[in-house]
Amino acid sequence: MSSHTLEGKKKTQNGVKRLMFTVLSILLEVVFLVGIFKGLNEYAVVIDNMTRIFAVILVLKIYGRNETSSMKTPWIILILTLPILGVALYFLIGLNGGTWKMRMRYKKIDEKLLPLLPENKEVLQCLNASDPKAGNVSNYIERNACYPVYQNTDVIYFDEAVKGLEAQLADLAKAEQFIFMEYHAIEDEYAWSRIQTVLEERVKAGVEVRVFYDDMGSIGFVNLSFARKLEAKGIACRVFNPLLPGLNMFLNNRDHRKITVVDGKVGYTGGYNLANEYFNYTHPYGEWKDTGIRLEGDAVASLTAAFLEMWESSGKTPAGVDVLDIEAQKKYLVQHPYQAQQTGYIQPYADCPLDGIQVGEDVYISIVNKADRYCWFMTPYLIITDEMTHALSLAAKRGVDVRIITPGIPDKKLIYSITRSFYHNLVQDGVRIYEWTPGFCHAKMSVADDCMATCGTINLDYRSLYHHFENGCFMADCDAVLDIRRDMEQTFEQCREVTEKYKSGRSATLRLGQLFLRLFAELL
Repeated sequence: MSSHTLEGKKKTQNGVKRLMFTVLSILLEVVFLVGIFKGLNEYAVVIDNMTRIFAVILVLKIYGRNETSSMKTPWIILILTLPILGVALYFLIGLNGGTWKMRMRYKKIDEKLLPLLPENKEVLQCLNASDPKAGNVSNYIERNACYPVYQNTDVIYFDEAVKGLEAQLADLAKAEQFIFMEYHAIEDEYAWSRIQTVLEERVKAGVEVRVFYDDMGSIGFVNLSFARKLEAKGIACRVFNPLLPGLNMFLNNRDHRKITVVDGKVGYTGGYNLANEYFNYTHPYGEWKDTGIRLEGDAVASLTAAFLEMWESSGKTPAGVDVLDIEAQKKYLVQHPYQAQQTGYIQPYADCPLDGIQVGEDVYISIVNKADRYCWFMTPYLIITDEMTHALSLAAKRGVDVRIITPGIPDKKLIYSITRSFYHNLVQDGVRIYEWTPGFCHAKMSVADDCMATCGTINLDYRSLYHHFENGCFMADCDAVLDIRRDMEQTFEQCREVTEKYKSGRSATLRLGQLFLRLFAELL
């Protein structure tokens, strides 16, 4: 067995051990609480009645919340059926807003950081005049996510993640001032070693390098010593929301963003993480389909701001010190002289699960609603709300060519079963479903009417749309839109269309099982 394989197994085992230790710690706390309840056995009737009264009050509160019924109904059923377990789980992972302290921290940072971006009202007006339906989507992003639309930006689309990696390595090697990298998952293997070699060289040249990754996302790839190793090399490193023993009210919100920024001049985003499988160096699920984009020009500023939001929100602020030093951030958001070759409109944006606005889902629904001829999606998971389902079905009913590409080989079989449970209702209304036969497609993209497209980190599932910190890029009337369409067309040729297969009724047993799994889809 190769040393790479042995090392990979060791890293995975370390991650699994740490996850098991955390789960065991939570179970011990639950056992402790159960023991307390048993000790109060003589008051069981009183406690049971009080719990049920509290459960009903909580259910009424959940019912009155301003959110989709797809998110509320599972909690209502669970709490009414199993009051103690349901209430405990809801307070542990169902609040979907983290702690009040974290919400306030992000709010304060965004209020100071995002105004440093240009307003670009003239650019937005030009887009509204030249392409009203794309302009309408852009208006939503500007008003609700507070990220402006840009021109003077060149975009390169990568139909394979490894092409993006090679381009990134070349740009990283040219860095003169700073490098920011934020990823959901980093694996300390071959792909990352290539990147780290370049980062270490840039550190020696005096370049400021920051690396930020999600602890849960990387748990099977690296252990807690990884950040310390990078720090020892002069690379500043922070870990988002470390998975520690004990109950964590912020546990359900993970950093799913993928961002690289070089000197504020060049930026990358897309679906791929920094692990071997994303670049087809390894093949745990057949071939891996992932995509990304490279930005050069004015729009990179928004990727920089999105990185700084997460970096500053995760740092420790000394008592009496403001949560964000504005002057310290301005040097990263300087507008550099650049003359773009392309004339399209580019709008990178970020989505925060703590503000109560589902930017990722709203952008997708807006694109579907505005499409006249076609609207195509590629997603690794399809676990969507009633609102998203209705938008896709309505578009198909009015004659729009609506298609969705999902994996042919799953990475998570349980999630795959839930994904397929959504096919039937969609295909009955005219949506066409394709499964990519070579393996697992992890790309998160949409394209409509040859005039607008998105590429980023946002899956068509509850986790991305409601729980995770995400980022994407809306593009209109630029070369990348047509490049994405061409890639989609080529991908269709590698797929099996399952539309007709899922039009027929499912067995009662299968239907019941899928409905049961969908009750817990929000938690998966």
